[in-house]
Amino acid sequence: MRAELKEFKDKLPLRILDDLEKELPENVGAARLKRILDRVFKEYRESLAEPGESIGMVTAESIGEPGTQMILRTFHFAGVSEMNVTTGLPRLIEILDARSEISTKMMEIYLKKPYSEGKDIRQLAESLKETKLKEYLKEISINVAETRMRVELDQKKLKDMKLSAAKIASMLGKGLKGFDVKLDKDESIKIRASGDDALNMIYKLKEKLKEVYVNGIKGVTQVLPVKRDNEYVIVTAGSNLKEVLKLPFIDTYRTTTNSVSEIEKLFGIEAAREAIIREIIKVLKDQGIKIDIRHILLVADAMSMSGSVLGVSRYGIVKEKPSVLARASFETPIKHVINASMVGEIDDLNSVIENVMINQPVPTGTGLPGLITKIRADKEKKN
Repeated sequence: MRAELKEFKDKLPLRILDDLEKELPENVGAARLKRILDRVFKEYRESLAEPGESIGMVTAESIGEPGTQMILRTFHFAGVSEMNVTTGLPRLIEILDARSEISTKMMEIYLKKPYSEGKDIRQLAESLKETKLKEYLKEISINVAETRMRVELDQKKLKDMKLSAAKIASMLGKGLKGFDVKLDKDESIKIRASGDDALNMIYKLKEKLKEVYVNGIKGVTQVLPVKRDNEYVIVTAGSNLKEVLKLPFIDTYRTTTNSVSEIEKLFGIEAAREAIIREIIKVLKDQGIKIDIRHILLVADAMSMSGSVLGVSRYGIVKEKPSVLARASFETPIKHVINASMVGEIDDLNSVIENVMINQPVPTGTGLPGLITKIRADKEKKN
């Protein structure tokens, strides 16, 4: 790092200095660099909130007002059945509530070359989709007299997915306990049950057999190759990022999911915070709403500052507040007051809500500073 940049180490965040060093013109002179740094420092100082400013309230208004104008709608991918994406206000609520189970999980899978250029893209996409045995079935017939089931497979579909009847028969043989599984000469699978309840077992197995997992990534129900700029990306309905990242042809640096909880489990709280920011920006951008990034950063920080992602609700960040009155003001006040009284909890009245409740000036804006004066000794004598 240049000496001129080092002088501003205590004045500017390291991230700004690193970005500035990357963007500087080649062979920039010391005098010109000093002017650039002074200008950046000035803009940085002007961007900071004033002491005592109610940034939480400003953020709540800035996100809440345009959020209520969002369209309540679901986006549908053209040409793909049953592949809908929740957008707008419902999606924003999902993110801010930090729901572990969201309505439409999705992944955007980026590929390495040559697959990102379109090589075998459809076959590759289909190989990621979770496939059950029912998609390879041609016919299931039951022989009541012999308590036997005959499973006929679609050989063309098996060939397309590079599977064989022998592999499926082996899979069923390992998974089905109490049944005798054999592969016939005509590539059909015969399953026999024995015992007093054999016929009943065979009939129950007929329906269960259709839902047996065969191949693909579990949880991925739909796949769609999409061309973006000069590369192909696979968009999926359903998510299983952990298994997808194990595949050799995946670009692990860019592949992501819209499930914040999944990212938190895999990569930790810092990645989850970044996911919250990106998902909120994506929702707002799709709706054509522009909100200052600092408001979104504040919300993401509030949701992740405890070390795990908490929703903006009484079960999330509200329960983490140090003030008894602030917790009681949201919901279930009696529970919070009783619990605090049992342990002798003290409320120092440091925030806004609790001071409003007891009709005191709030410690923000002009209510933040306190005035201290010394009374002169001769004035005291007169009094």
